[in-house]
Order: sequence, then structure tokens, then C-alpha cells
Amino acid sequence: GPGGPGYPPPTQPVPPPPPQQGGDINLSKDRPVSLQKGQRVNLRKEDGGELTFVKMGLGWDPVRQRGMFGSRTVDIDLDASVVMFADMNPADVAYYGQLSSKDGSVRHQGDNLTGEGEGDDEVILVDLTRVPAHINTLIFIVTSYKGHTFAQVQNAFCRLVDGAGNAELARYTLAGGMPFTAMAMAKVFRAGTGWKMQAIGEGFNAKHPGEAIPQLGRFLTV
Repeated sequence: GPGGPGYPPPTQPVPPPPPQQGGDINLSKDRPVSLQKGQRVNLRKEDGGELTFVKMGLGWDPVRQRGMFGSRTVDIDLDASVVMFADMNPADVAYYGQLSSKDGSVRHQGDNLTGEGEGDDEVILVDLTRVPAHINTLIFIVTSYKGHTFAQVQNAFCRLVDGAGNAELARYTLAGGMPFTAMAMAKVFRAGTGWKMQAIGEGFNAKHPGEAIPQLGRFLTV
């Protein structure tokens, strides 16, 4: 038969399984999911229950610059915001100028000066059960008020935390060094009856959410 001694040995090595590009990742209760750019994670607990209340923590470090008088960090003013979309239309925003969405489902904790959390600079609370039915995407962005670019920022990340027990669920860390004043970090969007999070990591230019919102449409279809 074909398995006999005369059968030619396979010359092609077996190709490795394709990376988990199309397939979505599931949460693990043992450790946070580390997302790559573009990857999606199902916001469903391992026991199958949906997450209801989550926190998005965002953080960054200014790059230290060496000068004549030693090294110093640049005073960079970055602000995290979340823009709520109804299909392709921006419907509301939570940011430093309006800390709560009009429906109360999203609450920005303000410029986080307490240093609370694992290096989070700003924290945004989202009650997924209270997000109005017509809102299907939340895009989390960071803008640079003074016009510094992300080339002057390192270790920028966003991490999703279970609001119930404060366990970190998923984290996305930016590759770094991009010459843009704004960054679309991640989005949380409806999928069937539940929600997913996707790492975006795309730069653009905007110093505040008002300049950013007209540029976010391309991230809705990613």
C-alpha cells in the first residue's frame, strides 16, 4: 500500500498552524491575555458568564532625555478618552472635560494623580450592562495636549480589568516610538449578546478628543 517502503518520504515539512489572527482569544482566569496588535479577545469569563463591569487602565512613561545637565523626563500631558459610537456615528465621549457619558455607563476617573493601579495613569470605568442598546463600539484613545508625539513616550499600554474582583483580564502594550500626537489604543464592541475587545495601536494626529473623533471612523471596521 501507500505506506510501504517504496513510498517517497514527504519532502515538505508540515507547515506550522497559522497564528491566531482570525480566531478570537478567550480570557484565562490564570493569567491576563497579552494581546498583539489587531487581536481580539472575547469578554466572557471562563465559566461562560459575561463580564458586566470593567475598567480600562491606560498608562505611559515619558522617555528620559539626556542633556548637558543630566537626564530629565519631558513634561508630556497625555489624556485618555473613550468615544462611544452608534454604528458609524459618534454619540458621546468621556474625557477630562466631561468625565461621565450622558447615560452614566462610562465614567472617567479624571487625571489619575493618586497612582492607583499597576502603573495606570488614567482609568475609565465601563458598566457594560448600562451601555445603551444603540451604542455598539467604544474606542479608547490617548491624545497629547501639548503636541508631543508618541516618539517621546515609552511603555504605553492599556489593560482591561474585571471591575468585580480587580483581576487584570487583558493587556496591550504599544510597540512605541510613533511620530503621532494621538493613538487609538483599543476598542470594546458588541458581538452577538456579548462584547469583545480588540487591540488597535494606530497613531494619528490630534491634540484633544474633538480633533480625534472625525478620524476614528476607520477603526470601526477593523
